[in-house]
Amino acid sequence: MPQANLKLSPHDQQVLDSIFNPLELSGLPDLDSVPTESDLADVEPDSPVIRASRELELKAIALSEEGKLDEALELFQESLNLAQRASVLNNRAQTLRLAKRDEEALNDLNRAVELAHEQQVRTKCHAHCQRGVLYRKLDNLEAARADFEAAAQLGSKFAREQLVEINPFAALCNQMLRQAFDQLK
Repeated sequence: MPQANLKLSPHDQQVLDSIFNPLELSGLPDLDSVPTESDLADVEPDSPVIRASRELELKAIALSEEGKLDEALELFQESLNLAQRASVLNNRAQTLRLAKRDEEALNDLNRAVELAHEQQVRTKCHAHCQRGVLYRKLDNLEAARADFEAAAQLGSKFAREQLVEINPFAALCNQMLRQAFDQLK
């Protein structure tokens, strides 16, 4: 099959560049300066109360995975009663979303983002991603974009992919590419 040489105008090239690298337009650092998500970690103080809270949190996660949402929510609450921890709120929000309780999940995510500090980068990243997904579901694309940008700055590949998907130029790009391929036929 012969290959066609497509000449793009500078404007068309700029549109394609913005689609394939939307983070460049948003002022986010380039990929080389951002950690990868696997490098992110949470550092919490080590105390008997924190260990007990973490243990309850892990049991609640396991119950959620088994579909025992009410039991999981009870354990998450017990964990929070011991210590107000961002990771517990983030994980409870996931369970609340599974239980179709989006408003409560949003409240937990807002609080998780507030509680997470410089030493809880992993939880903060995940909370921003999860809240971005929830905002996207609720058709609040500006809030979703802000959360995905925050998560992308922290190192989330998922957030970067979401930014590309909600990029307003993406639809234009798809249309342009379709037209170009139609012209090749």
